[in-house]
Amino acid sequence: MITPPKTLAQLLERVNAIAGMTLGDLALSHGFKTPEHLLREKGWVGQLLEYVLGASAGSLPEPDFVELGIELKTLPISNSGKPLETTFISVAPLTDVTGLTFEQSTVYKKLKHVLWLPILAERDIAPVDRVVGSGFLWQPNESQFAQLKRDWEELIDMIALGQIEQVNGHYGEVLQLRPKAANSKALTEAIGKNGQRIQTLPRGFYLKTHFTRQILAQQFAP
Repeated sequence: MITPPKTLAQLLERVNAIAGMTLGDLALSHGFKTPEHLLREKGWVGQLLEYVLGASAGSLPEPDFVELGIELKTLPISNSGKPLETTFISVAPLTDVTGLTFEQSTVYKKLKHVLWLPILAERDIAPVDRVVGSGFLWQPNESQFAQLKRDWEELIDMIALGQIEQVNGHYGEVLQLRPKAANSKALTEAIGKNGQRIQTLPRGFYLKTHFTRQILAQQFAP
């Protein structure tokens, strides 16, 4: 195992060292095999980069670099530098949400300080040839924080009021709630419209692409 970075400087040194490398070369240099496609291994890229950079949180609801309080998020981008998909943040709680505040949430913990790692990942580029871009640290500004908090509170209110089945990806300005399950049989408990417990698909919080596009523009605008 690669030891977790002890300082921000050490983490950024590792990030800068892999910028411009292909995923294939990076995997090979650490003894990993690159899958031919990512349909069944969607989390492979994130897991590879977590390993290479020394992330230590695993599946805990904590930022990936626990000691530094920093979350790692890979961001597949097009040749023109635009995000290709939404960004998964965390699994959403579907029961016992009364009284929960945004500042207590996993979404808040994960997005308080993020290391973004863009990956050139056009659909026609094989995983082995996809390129790691220039990683950068980001914290939400006052306006972004307010947007995230407002969306999270709206979505959690709908969960608490038993409206989980009405929620779709159109809700939320920058944050959305979508099913997050390996298959349709992976059900979990949620609150029904009459306050009863029901079975439904797990849900996850995702950042919409126009929000991550804004983050990229903030960082790389000339």
